Amino acid sequence: MNIPTMAAMMAEGKKPEILFWVGCAGSFDDRAKKITRAFVKILNEVGVDFAVLGTEESCTGDPAKRAGNEFAFQMAAYQNIEIMNAYEVKKIVTTCPHCFNILANEYPELGGNYEVIHHSTFLQQLINEGKVKMKGGGEFKGRRITYHDSCYLGRANGVYEAPRKVLEALDTELVEMKSCRTKGLCCGAGGAQMFKEDEPGEKRINAKRAEEVAETKADIVAVACPFCMTMMKDGVSSDDPNTHTVKVFDLAELIAQGQGLEDIGM
Repeated sequence: MNIPTMAAMMAEGKKPEILFWVGCAGSFDDRAKKITRAFVKILNEVGVDFAVLGTEESCTGDPAKRAGNEFAFQMAAYQNIEIMNAYEVKKIVTTCPHCFNILANEYPELGGNYEVIHHSTFLQQLINEGKVKMKGGGEFKGRRITYHDSCYLGRANGVYEAPRKVLEALDTELVEMKSCRTKGLCCGAGGAQMFKEDEPGEKRINAKRAEEVAETKADIVAVACPFCMTMMKDGVSSDDPNTHTVKVFDLAELIAQGQGLEDIGM
């Protein structure tokens, strides 16, 4: 795959239009790596001028901040800001709402001022511009898809329409869960909850969310967050037999499938 780094491009005297911020999940989690690859295939297919930081990219510090460790967050943030400012980064696209939220809303006060776009919005722009066109053989025809709103994308930043517009490009039936948009239900991993054990309760949040999936009778859950991917995948694989056939895919994977760039195993 053609994935240029900022360092390599700078050495050639080039400055890419976009920095693709991969994120920790997209770099190291086996399931999230598939999202990264699908998104890169789309970027290469439409000729987007982009690069990644590669080994120079560190965690944004979001989990540390949400867990209350402001010092660790600022250490990570200042390191990233120093590197990005050295490369004169202006525009960032990321597949992770957690990275999107913190880069857009909390890096500016530390000196990191960038135009930050989540990949759902970026994909919508590419579709609207006619750069992304579906080439598939009707794999989505007759499918029912429901979309899970990520808290850090939806309620935290008001991005509700872009993911749904992306899904409209597919030949599917989009059905909403009971808890959606401004009343969306967290997958259970936000606010650093991803990195700690469950607190005592009657039911896991993602199991509750899986019940709402079952009510829609959808056979695909679309997500736009690697944390949501993990939690929803676990949720639909739990004890409820009504969700065992439900598959979870990121928006980028679905679009890559529709473009004929990827076989995601639907």
